[in-house]
Amino acid sequence: MVDDDPGVLTAAKLLLKRHFAVVQTESDPEKIPPLLEAGCDVVLLDMNFALGANTGAEGFAWLERILAIDPAIVVILMTAYGDVATAVKAIKSGATDFVLKPWQNEKLIATVTAALRLRDSRAEVESLRQRNRELGTGRAGERIIGQSLAMARVHTLVRRAAPTDANVLILGENGTGKELIARAVHEQSSRAREVFLSVDLGAVSEQLFESELFGHKRGAFTDARDDRAGRFQAASGGTLFLDEIGNLPLHLQGKLLRALEERAVTPLGADHAVPVDVRLISATNMPLAQMCRRGEFREDLLYRINTVEIPLPPLRERVEDIAPLVDHFIDVYARKYGLDRKHVTAGALKRLEAHAWPGNVRELRHAVERAMIMSDAPVLDVHDFFSTSRAAGGDDELDLDDLKLDAVEHQVIRKVLAKHAGNVSRAARELGITRASLYRRMEKYGL
Repeated sequence: MVDDDPGVLTAAKLLLKRHFAVVQTESDPEKIPPLLEAGCDVVLLDMNFALGANTGAEGFAWLERILAIDPAIVVILMTAYGDVATAVKAIKSGATDFVLKPWQNEKLIATVTAALRLRDSRAEVESLRQRNRELGTGRAGERIIGQSLAMARVHTLVRRAAPTDANVLILGENGTGKELIARAVHEQSSRAREVFLSVDLGAVSEQLFESELFGHKRGAFTDARDDRAGRFQAASGGTLFLDEIGNLPLHLQGKLLRALEERAVTPLGADHAVPVDVRLISATNMPLAQMCRRGEFREDLLYRINTVEIPLPPLRERVEDIAPLVDHFIDVYARKYGLDRKHVTAGALKRLEAHAWPGNVRELRHAVERAMIMSDAPVLDVHDFFSTSRAAGGDDELDLDDLKLDAVEHQVIRKVLAKHAGNVSRAARELGITRASLYRRMEKYGL
């Protein structure tokens, strides 16, 4: 706290030290820069220091200097000569809040507490942005591979959609690379330096949907011990990727639509909306148009999310991309596991190209990884990718040579997924297990 009145500083310190771990007071604003360098979260700054001054000019000048040193700092301006115009100017100049002297103790404590939470949120968002920038440049093995005609159309759509702020809907079976395409749109957009935040709506329970996406205030529900920013707020300025949007229950679709239309979210337990600025990319393996006709998906939400629609072809429809994908994954896993690079026989490649790949690129990737790990030979052949019966062309039969429970479960899950063209919800229903259980098993078996 910086104020030229020693009595004000003493009163403030006695009050604030009962609530906050470290409170420093200074009467000379020239001490502010070294204090900021040493580390500071919130600055309470008087607006007038010269004798008889009441214009607030000094406060605005110091506010500018403080924000130049640390743009993420939270500054609360204080004055005994306040009016609405001054408060508005303070906020527009970058102050977080405005306090009139003499202050009410409870209000001052609440203001500083809110400021500290804002500082934490800003730090969390910046950390997330940094991690996403690192992931964007460091995701070895996750480049988009494919120059087939089908993928050329995808590249064209990405190139045209990316520079705009239009909402994008990516359609495709599981394992086709929907998140990779979403990242490509983000990385070619004007938001590329901002955060890319991915949310799997299929893994978010209905009870936690609003808290997860819109945030909550402390005490909003039993386990809400602190304020928490939702995914919309965390992604503000960048891109929010909503995967599995087709699994969003009908009664929650309206809440999502309202947030998109108003460009604002209201955290649980809050009494006002928070503006957000996100570029929305959604993805699903479900037929949303048919779901609209059946009343399972809101038509107005579909119109909102699919300004640009990017359909992804399954791997079986771009067979010419299998060879470069295999080469790419061999390079990836040779580096990852410190192995010699291996080659694939012509027979094995022909068999790989003939396989249906119900798990698409994800399944192919895991098949290559497994082959690289398990084979001691410098060349990968058919048996390195497929069991004996499958290598002979028996994709529709169970491999009865291996009756280990895990092996049988693996084969059954793969075939049920293939039967339903990768639709996890339908496959889970036929198998008599929950979607979450099926996802865990798919992860276990690399499907």
